[in-house]
Amino acid sequence: MTLQFKHLYRLLLVTLMLSTGLAVNAYSQDTVSTANLEFSPVTADTGNAIIIKNSDTVKEKAVAQKNNHTTASKTDVKKSLWAIFIAGLISGFAAVLMPCIFPMLPMTVSYFIKSGESKGSGVGRALIYGISIIVIYVVLGLIVTVIFGPAALNSLSTNGVFNFLFFLMLVLFAASFLGAFEITLPSSWGNKMDQQSDKGGMAGIFFMAATLALVSFSCTGPIVGSLLVQAATTGALLGPAVGMFGFSLALAIPFVLFAMFPGMMQSLPKSGGWLNSVKVVLGFLELALAFKFLSNVDLAYHWKLFDREVFLVLWIVIFALMGFYLLGKLTFSHDSKLPYISVPRLFLAIVVLSFTIYMVPGLWGAPLKSLSGLLPPQSTQDFDLYTATLNGGGRLSTSSSHEQAPHKYAELFDKPAGLNPYFDYDEGMAYAAKVHKPVMIDFTGHACVNCRKMEASVWTDKEVYQRISQQYVLIQLYVDDKTDLAQTEQITTPQGKQIKTIGNKWSNLEASKFQANSQPFYVLLDNSGNLLVPAGGADYDPVSYLKFLDSGLQAYQKLGR
Repeated sequence: MTLQFKHLYRLLLVTLMLSTGLAVNAYSQDTVSTANLEFSPVTADTGNAIIIKNSDTVKEKAVAQKNNHTTASKTDVKKSLWAIFIAGLISGFAAVLMPCIFPMLPMTVSYFIKSGESKGSGVGRALIYGISIIVIYVVLGLIVTVIFGPAALNSLSTNGVFNFLFFLMLVLFAASFLGAFEITLPSSWGNKMDQQSDKGGMAGIFFMAATLALVSFSCTGPIVGSLLVQAATTGALLGPAVGMFGFSLALAIPFVLFAMFPGMMQSLPKSGGWLNSVKVVLGFLELALAFKFLSNVDLAYHWKLFDREVFLVLWIVIFALMGFYLLGKLTFSHDSKLPYISVPRLFLAIVVLSFTIYMVPGLWGAPLKSLSGLLPPQSTQDFDLYTATLNGGGRLSTSSSHEQAPHKYAELFDKPAGLNPYFDYDEGMAYAAKVHKPVMIDFTGHACVNCRKMEASVWTDKEVYQRISQQYVLIQLYVDDKTDLAQTEQITTPQGKQIKTIGNKWSNLEASKFQANSQPFYVLLDNSGNLLVPAGGADYDPVSYLKFLDSGLQAYQKLGR
């Protein structure tokens, strides 16, 4: 492996870290725990509630739905934790390449080898050192969980204040990596830890690991902070601890590995300007990720200042500047002089600039399906040449003239894929009863990555679009919207939960009637409120999702409605 290829490999690791970190967000709405919620049974109700008739068939369907959702929730939690672990692992490997840690590798490993009476003793000390690193960071993850608590972790992904603070935090981290300043802890902390490490024995090795964590904070702090933010906003209770385990494991592996095989250290590239290049690239990626959190706040509070075009323009500029940086056309104060561009660095610049150009058609409404889960909804696009083509350029009517009348809350929510959904349960059910059509309820959210991906990648399929637009009455209920309800609609549930916002109302409906609180969550009902088939979640296979929709239609037809 040549030195240039090693440089490319390290820069690619940083790129992969962001892509994995964003993948963690993709599970943020599918893994919310229901442990602290109180559910009411799915039985006959009155008022603003779903009516489930007392029949054996419907009961069986309700039980099947509950069982299926419980199994799906467990699977989603496992997926989320695995995604967090992988993000932590790649973040840890990226942290090893930071200027604060990479130069310490040979010195620390040499200390273990020389201080051990034998090779095995040195390896043992390195193992204790590695385990100490893991313990320190996992405890940090557990502290985050204890401070916020499970209830807060469940709501972080949709909480406007937290999302805005996360945005500011990531911008701060990005500025640090770009060289504006260094985020450091008080030097006295490091000095105290260093003094404790001189005691020797296992305690001394543990304090050596603690010293590494404190001294390297200027480099690892932004990475750890970003990882904790992403892990916390998934809502998974163990997310922060699992993320820190992956991070610390990757950080510890090189120290143990090189202690076991010291000859491998000779193949390591020398410290130099390439370490700062990795840091700067990571700064660009941190900045790009920050805007996703700002977008969540903008959507939940209906500021309408940060629509799809604005988001894309910012990402296009950020990644274009990253490409220019890799080409040496942009430098920062801490950069070394770049006399020439290596071929691997050129290849990486081509990848980054190609990705930049890929986003440009999105300014005119191109769906950019590979990014659909990260971008604001297509419906926020002001200049959109794509959505109009979904219904055959206007030849396919999506609804009757009666349905085209303004819907309740229509001024608050954007219409996905050119559809005309209802945003209020009662209004949608009343229309469905009038036109004798089944109902598709979509429990969704502004911050739901998987919801946007479903709307952009699955709902736009020709057959799926036809089913939703022509054969169902679509009701979209946003469970994270922060708009206050009218005073007459604000209530307190028997369990003591206050229903003050639109999001409160629909999240309570989903939890109390369907024993679920994940999004997207699709419920197929007849126009009287009877459950047709077990509810489902995100399914990115249009053929499979179409079968789900058709099964609801078949069940509806059997009712003879």
